[in-house]
Amino acid sequence: MVSSNSSASVRDISPAPTSLDTLVSHLVASKRSLSSIEHVWRANEIVTSTRVHLEASVITSARTSFLQAGITTQLRTLERVHARSKAVETEGAEEYRDVLRTLDEAEKRLRGTLGSLRTTMVEHTLRPESDGRKSLLDFVDEGGVDKLLAAVEESANAAKGAHTELVETNFGFHGEIGRIRDAIDGSRAPLHRPSSNWSAESSHSDKTPGSPIPDILQSMEDRAKDMADNLESLVKHFDLCVTAIKHTEGGGDAAQRLTDDLPEGMAVGHQITGAPPEPISDQEREEMLEVLANDAGQVEDVLTEIRDHISEMEALSENITAYIAQIDKVYSNVLEAFRLLEALESRLHAFIAQSQVFIMRWDDERTKINERMDELESIGDFYSGYLSAYDNLLVEIGRRQFMEQQMEKVLQDAIRKLDTLHEEDRMKREAFKADYGDFLPVDIWPGLTNPPLRFEVTQVHGSEKVPDISKSVIQRAIHRVEGKV
Repeated sequence: MVSSNSSASVRDISPAPTSLDTLVSHLVASKRSLSSIEHVWRANEIVTSTRVHLEASVITSARTSFLQAGITTQLRTLERVHARSKAVETEGAEEYRDVLRTLDEAEKRLRGTLGSLRTTMVEHTLRPESDGRKSLLDFVDEGGVDKLLAAVEESANAAKGAHTELVETNFGFHGEIGRIRDAIDGSRAPLHRPSSNWSAESSHSDKTPGSPIPDILQSMEDRAKDMADNLESLVKHFDLCVTAIKHTEGGGDAAQRLTDDLPEGMAVGHQITGAPPEPISDQEREEMLEVLANDAGQVEDVLTEIRDHISEMEALSENITAYIAQIDKVYSNVLEAFRLLEALESRLHAFIAQSQVFIMRWDDERTKINERMDELESIGDFYSGYLSAYDNLLVEIGRRQFMEQQMEKVLQDAIRKLDTLHEEDRMKREAFKADYGDFLPVDIWPGLTNPPLRFEVTQVHGSEKVPDISKSVIQRAIHRVEGKV
């Protein structure tokens, strides 16, 4: 007998002693070696299990690859949808900031104008003394401005609320896509591939992206066959031991006794009976004993080889089981990604609709804001005109004061001239009367003795006197008006 890896010639080994005791010891050792059949059975079980694992892993890997490809395609579509919704969010935020900036500027201008109205006090000479001091702001309704600003703020808050809802929706949308992406990326993590000491035969398995199981299965089948061949050689050695004992004097009973309880399932070539063996020649017996002695020295080596093979197959079987568990885990991750994708797709319409809802609400609120901004601008222009008109009123009062002064000068000059003419006329009438009065009858002209004409200047319109406003106030108003032109 030789092991599958042994090449030593049995003829190079000296024959073992041929005593019955020696033969019996060989038979006992050979009988013990036959228990290695359990290793052979276990090797077959491992090969069968590995083949089942291979078939299952091929199916699972195919399903995994199919789902990965489909989910990845769907993810790209979802990410494009999210990108568009995110663009709506970003654009809306920029437009909202622009509107707020414009609103702030308009309100600032209006508040500044109102502040100027508040600090501009009406000249006391323009109002009755009972009114007390008043500013230009006291003559307008500031409450309308507050109501308008409140309406603008309400629209701005509504727009902000709609944008906040879109931000939250996009955040949730992105989070769900991220969870699917994490699950699918996790399914692509490299697997820990089982390795064996048979690297010389299956080293290419670790260099290819496919499953390493086919190459390992092939190596296992080769080892299982080697173990079966070794077991067959052990059985032949056992048969040879039995034959040698039976051809030794007094060995029949020993052979019968030692072969009664062979391992279950073990079939040997000789059926041990009480019948005497067929006779052989001395030379044949000598050759048989020589072969037996040689084979007996190799039994332990063969057993060691069988044990080494089954030990490595057991370890590798555990690694393959762990590898299959990794494949199943990857498949579970893909199924989880698929479940998340299904859940997301059921809510996809709501995510997309939120963008449309924001666009419609933003357009509506922006229209309202723009209309109210136009009102703010109009009010601001009116109040600015009001402030400017007051300055022009002061200038107009100054002009009227000047014109009144000019008219009074003309009037005083006319009165002086009339008085002079009146006095001259009176004196000449007196002179005429003195010279000719005594000679003329009184009734010759009834108006002969009338006094000269006398005129009285009466103010027909504008009984109200122009308010007395200091020249410095009017001058400042003139500067302000000229500065605005």
